[in-house]
Amino acid sequence: MLPLTVCAAFVALALWHFKMAFHASLIGESSAVPSVGGKPLFVPSRGATIAVGVVLLLFAVLVAGTAGLVSLWLPRPVLAWLSYALALGLLVRAVGDFRYVGFFKRVRGSPFAGMDTFVYSPLCIALSIGVALVARQNGA
Repeated sequence: MLPLTVCAAFVALALWHFKMAFHASLIGESSAVPSVGGKPLFVPSRGATIAVGVVLLLFAVLVAGTAGLVSLWLPRPVLAWLSYALALGLLVRAVGDFRYVGFFKRVRGSPFAGMDTFVYSPLCIALSIGVALVARQNGA
């Protein structure tokens, strides 16, 4: 059940990124990009947004492979270690850069900062734990 839940979360996030990429009005949405003084720190391109969606789908495939839900060409212990690396990356994202993203950000008060504190960073923690548990139960 846990591997399916984690995979579903990654697929849902990927689909959201694809939706943002193909609906121009959503690209650069204020709660999706860090901003300072009402100005976004960057404006994501359609290609970059699609690339993030593809990477999120690959994360789902990695978790599914680690859990044995799909057959991949790598041995399961290797998939488990890659999953541990993914879990660590998600944990690092939740902690943040101590400036604009993560639980320890200093720049607050923007729509993104609120969503990051209450949605994005907690989701990264939950996914980090989920991915690590899948790896522990199924590979290494």
